[in-house]
Amino acid sequence: MSSSVTKQGLREVHPGREAVSQVQATADVSQRPHRRAGGERSMVGEADFRSYYGKPIINKPVWEAPDIPGYLFLGGLAGASSVMAAAATASHRGALARALKLSSTAAVSLSGIALVHDLGRPARFANMLRVLKPSSPMSVGSWLLASFTPLSAAASLSALTGRFRLVGAAGTAGAALLGPAVATYTAALVSNTAVPAWHEGFKEMPFVFAASAVSSAAGMGLVVAPLHESGPARLLGVTSGAAELGLMELMKRNMGAVKEAFTSSEKAHRYEKGAKIAIVTGIAAALLGKHSRVASAFAGAGLLVGSALSRFAIFEAGLESAEDPRYTVVPQRKRLEERNRG
Repeated sequence: MSSSVTKQGLREVHPGREAVSQVQATADVSQRPHRRAGGERSMVGEADFRSYYGKPIINKPVWEAPDIPGYLFLGGLAGASSVMAAAATASHRGALARALKLSSTAAVSLSGIALVHDLGRPARFANMLRVLKPSSPMSVGSWLLASFTPLSAAASLSALTGRFRLVGAAGTAGAALLGPAVATYTAALVSNTAVPAWHEGFKEMPFVFAASAVSSAAGMGLVVAPLHESGPARLLGVTSGAAELGLMELMKRNMGAVKEAFTSSEKAHRYEKGAKIAIVTGIAAALLGKHSRVASAFAGAGLLVGSALSRFAIFEAGLESAEDPRYTVVPQRKRLEERNRG
C-alpha cells in the first residue's frame, strides 16, 4: 500500500496488490456459476458464512458425560428389560425373568442417580414433578421415571423373595406397559433440542434408541440367564443388534452435512467405531456359540458395550455439532431452498 503523509494525515492512499475487498475478507466466493431457487442464474457462488467472532451460533448443551449418555443408555436398558421380563414370565422362563427384573430395577435406579447428579440437586428433579406438561419430553420423562421405578422395584422384590405374588405381578405388568416409553422417550428428549446432530436425526432417533435398548436387554439376558432359557434373548440380540447398526447408518445418511460431526469429533468417532466392533462381535458370538455358556455371556457383553458406546457416540457428536456454525446454518438453508422450490 502506498500513500502520502501530510499534516492532515494520510492522503492519496492506494491499495497495493495484497489488499482485499470487504467481500473477499469475509467470504470465500466461488467463481463457478450456479442457479438460485426460482431459476435465476448467479455468476458467483454463495458466500461462506461466519459467526460473530467465530463463536457458535447456538449454546453448547450443559449436559456432561458420563452422566447424560449413561442416563440415556441405562434408561433404555431398564425399559427394554422390563418388557422382556414380562415375556419371560409368561413363557415360564423363571431364571431369565428374575434376572431381567433385577437388571431393570438396577438400571433405572442408576439412571435416576445419573440424572440427579447432572442436575446438581435432588430437589431439581422433584421440582419437575410439580406439573405434567405433555408437550415437554423432559416433563413426560420425569413422570415416566417416577412411575416406572416403583413398579419395577415391586416386581424385583417379589421375584427375590417369592412373596407378594399379586403385587409382583402388577409391578411386572405395569413396568412392561411403561417400558417402551421409558426406553425411547430420551430420543424425543435430545432430538427436541436445537443441537444439529440430535435434531436432524429426529425421524430415525427413536428407532435407533429402541433397537439399542432391545440389544442391551438381550445382551443382559445372555449374560445372566442359563443357557437353556437364553434362546429368545439370543434371537433378539442378533436382530436388534443388526437393526441398531443399520438404523444408525440410515440416520447419519439422512442428516446431510451434519453427519460429519460423527467423524470430526475424535470422541464420537472412537465411540462409534467401538460400538460397531462390539456389536458385530456380540452378534457373531451369539450365532456361533449357541451351545456354550461362555460364548453366550461374551456375546451379551458385546451387545451391552456396543449399545452403551453408541449412546456415547451420539452424545459427543451432538456436542461437536453445536460448536460448528456450519451444522446449524447449512440444514436451515437447505430447508429454506426446499420450501422455495415447493
